[in-house]
Amino acid sequence: MFGKLSLAAIPWNQPIPLITSAVIIVLLAAILGLVTYKGWWTYLWREWLTSTDHKRIGVMYVVLALVMLIRGFSDAIMMRSQLAVAAGTAAGYLPPEHYDQIFSAHGTIMIFFVAMTFVIGLMNFAVPLQLGVRDVAFPVLNSVSFWLTAAGVLLVNVSLVIGEFARTGWLVYPPLSEIAYSPGVGVDYYLWSLQISGLGTLLAGINFTTTILKLRAPGMSYSRMPIFCWTALASNLLIVAAFPILTATFAMLLLDRYLGFHFFTNEAGGNPMMYINLIWAWGHPEVYILILPAFGVFSEVIATFSGKPLFGHRSMVIATMAICMLSFMVWLHHFFTMGAGANVNAFFGIMTMIIAVPTGVKVFNWLFTLYWGEVRFTSPVYWSLGFMVTFVIGGMTGVLLAIPPADFVLHNSLFLVAHFHNVIIGGVVFGAMAGYTYWFPKAFGFTLDERLGKAAFWCWFIGFYLAFMPLYVLGLMGATRRMQHYSDTSWQPLMLVAFAGAIVILAGMSFTIAQLIYSIKTRERRRDTTGDPWNGRTLEWSTASPPPPWNFTVLPQVSGIDEFWRMKHAGKKLTSGAPPPSIHLPRSSSLGFLTAFCAVIFGFAAIWHIWWLAILGLLGAIALTLNHSWRLDTEVRVSAKEIAEFETRRKVKPG
Repeated sequence: MFGKLSLAAIPWNQPIPLITSAVIIVLLAAILGLVTYKGWWTYLWREWLTSTDHKRIGVMYVVLALVMLIRGFSDAIMMRSQLAVAAGTAAGYLPPEHYDQIFSAHGTIMIFFVAMTFVIGLMNFAVPLQLGVRDVAFPVLNSVSFWLTAAGVLLVNVSLVIGEFARTGWLVYPPLSEIAYSPGVGVDYYLWSLQISGLGTLLAGINFTTTILKLRAPGMSYSRMPIFCWTALASNLLIVAAFPILTATFAMLLLDRYLGFHFFTNEAGGNPMMYINLIWAWGHPEVYILILPAFGVFSEVIATFSGKPLFGHRSMVIATMAICMLSFMVWLHHFFTMGAGANVNAFFGIMTMIIAVPTGVKVFNWLFTLYWGEVRFTSPVYWSLGFMVTFVIGGMTGVLLAIPPADFVLHNSLFLVAHFHNVIIGGVVFGAMAGYTYWFPKAFGFTLDERLGKAAFWCWFIGFYLAFMPLYVLGLMGATRRMQHYSDTSWQPLMLVAFAGAIVILAGMSFTIAQLIYSIKTRERRRDTTGDPWNGRTLEWSTASPPPPWNFTVLPQVSGIDEFWRMKHAGKKLTSGAPPPSIHLPRSSSLGFLTAFCAVIFGFAAIWHIWWLAILGLLGAIALTLNHSWRLDTEVRVSAKEIAEFETRRKVKPG
């Protein structure tokens, strides 16, 4: 009746996951108890869990990403501490089978549930506001997308308590991920959680592509769109093109594991190299899905705090779309060592070097924007400047790895690990933190504390260099990736420095938490009553902070780039005309939450081969979707009186 599930699935003999699980369960029980005691369930259900407001969904994405950042970093610090002590005859404290689960979970969580979730959250919050519209194209689908992502998060974390996670690395290469070599449920947890969350990401990509192409304020042509909207468009076009590849690849591996197919089993006529080709045909565009929105954040931050228009707006757009197209032409550099041949390797090496050109264009444009600008050195600017230094270093090491002979030497070493983190931390994480700090006052109506924000930046910046520069050296010394122990004790001093760097990054995360708590406690004296705390340039700063559910009472009329800045400094109004007699907004919907509940049931049951429960979960999701399709009361009307009351309460900045 319960398939492969039994009490033996709980790791009774492994104290670390058992204690961690107990702590998490106690914390969750305490939070649920507090919410019940305070009587917040009705408010949470009505205003957040069932909300179709893009701003609230964006906030929930960011909160989920920050929580998972802590979860993923706990894996990272365990790996660094293990390698700091596991030298020579010392075995360390993590057995190999547990260590393998940790590094697999770390990569999976950080890419899919921190980086992806964070950038989609920022796009969710800011893009409709920058476009001057009231919501995304498909608000209910937006809610479904978020909750499917949350369902994937839940399944990954359930593997900590019940069963195990994959021990194959974060891309589960066959044949190691085939049933013969991974007979447990770890790979199944990986596949089903990412199939479910990947569906949510694909739906989000369709939603935002449609929103940007079809919903823009009157007069906002493509040439007048903010750069963040352009980078969001490029990122979501890549999602729509790349994520079906991932879904199909995982579907084939699931068929191999569940029904004995042989897509990737070499001895039965399949080909593991096909999996690697397919996974990287998704995987390299994925890097640009993550970094392009971060590029957009830096463009907004640098222009705003330089007090100047972004240098070379048109060239930034061209560079963005060039990266979007070229990103599909470089995937094979991830397996130069697999024997594709010199001609193939040379082509992909050259294409990898070429894609560095539009990225370089962006860096020069940011530098020229700063040049002779009246730069205000706020914490978002700190993150942006730290990015430019760090990302350029990561890009140079990437160009080095694009040379096939060099890659043959460095491919399986810690040099590659250092390069990857150089790009992802220096680019995506720094960009996400810049965007989080930049748009926080727009979301909540008060600014974050600058001192603690800058302390968090310096800890991340210094900690990154301490943690990963030694890995470049270790890679050149011959240290391989994915190792749980090493016999060469001369590597240990650098491993200790890397561990110290992880501790400094932990301090940076602690400062971020302290910044949020302190800022909430002192919010009244940092309250933003203007809607424009940074003297911004784009349309989101023209509305209240936080914005009303309808974003704009009268849709803005756009006649150029940085329309809000132009109108503000010309002393003119951004909008004209009387407020509408009413505004129609999408009604809250429980479809996303309940569908995700069914998806978790289906995924968990499929992992453990509880087929009757899997069928119930699938039928439940289908029934909920059909029921929603027949709903007639899909909108709620905001009356002219409610609109007028809001406008009366709002304090508008003079001029």
